[in-house]
Amino acid sequence: MPVLFILGSCLSLQFGSALAVQLFPEIGPFGTTTLRLGIAALVLLVLVRPRLHRYTREQWLAMLGFGLVLGAMNGTFYVSISRIELGTAVAIEFLGPLTLAAVLSTRRSDLLWVLLALLGVSMFGIESMLGVAQLDVIGVLFALIAAVFWGLYVLVSARVGQLVPGQGGLAAALAIGALVLVPFGAGGVVEAVTRPPLLLLAVGTALLASVLPYSLELSALRRLPRHVFGILLSLEPVIALLAGVLLLSQGITVLKVLAAVLVVTASAGVTLTARGAAEDPSPTPADAINDGEIPVATHHTVTGEMPILTEEDLREE
Repeated sequence: MPVLFILGSCLSLQFGSALAVQLFPEIGPFGTTTLRLGIAALVLLVLVRPRLHRYTREQWLAMLGFGLVLGAMNGTFYVSISRIELGTAVAIEFLGPLTLAAVLSTRRSDLLWVLLALLGVSMFGIESMLGVAQLDVIGVLFALIAAVFWGLYVLVSARVGQLVPGQGGLAAALAIGALVLVPFGAGGVVEAVTRPPLLLLAVGTALLASVLPYSLELSALRRLPRHVFGILLSLEPVIALLAGVLLLSQGITVLKVLAAVLVVTASAGVTLTARGAAEDPSPTPADAINDGEIPVATHHTVTGEMPILTEEDLREE
């Protein structure tokens, strides 16, 4: 069941992104991102009902940073997939957490895995030079910016997970991220609100790309060892490629498949080497990243066992 949770999360996230592309011509990528984060925040705030007035200044600062990174990461990624194909954007964005893992790690093998991922991403450039497909430079640039913010996301989400129990920190951060994007996406939000079909599509995007993946990943993290979680999460570039082909009629070529395989291999390699080198039961920051704690902010250390919940955790959840 936990394996199915992860596969369901990857499918939901990438197919949600493919659904979001349908909104771009009408309300733009920033309008879509603002609505997605805003609706997801409302859903989580209602379900979780965090006691916001009890949070300390330190907790609010951590959630503020988390929200800023969430907004920037999602906004730049959506701009990217409005200009380049979904599978390409996800493969490029994956460089963020992989590079961060290499920077924080003392193992030279991690740098080799990042170089392998870079080789995979270069396949898209080779394809463009050969004239097989056009690669939009601005789209690639925004994917690289999103990769940087994904790396930062790993760090700030871990901080929020340590300071804020339950999913209250995530709910608040989503709301902050939506507010940050309002100046860029306000026009699109107004357009969607006045057109029910667009609003319904935005709700579907929020549920598929935010609420459902976070929930499934959290459930899986409580039942799976981190290295297994990380390997399964590495399938995202492949699933993104399939989502682009099936839902967006985006082409598939040998070089694209090779690029996805190389990125997946690099991500799985980082995860496996971290697992093999783990001697200290207390994971280092690099180990936490390499072991797959990337997509969600959790309030417990994932060991493959059920977490010990405090009384405050039970009230929050």
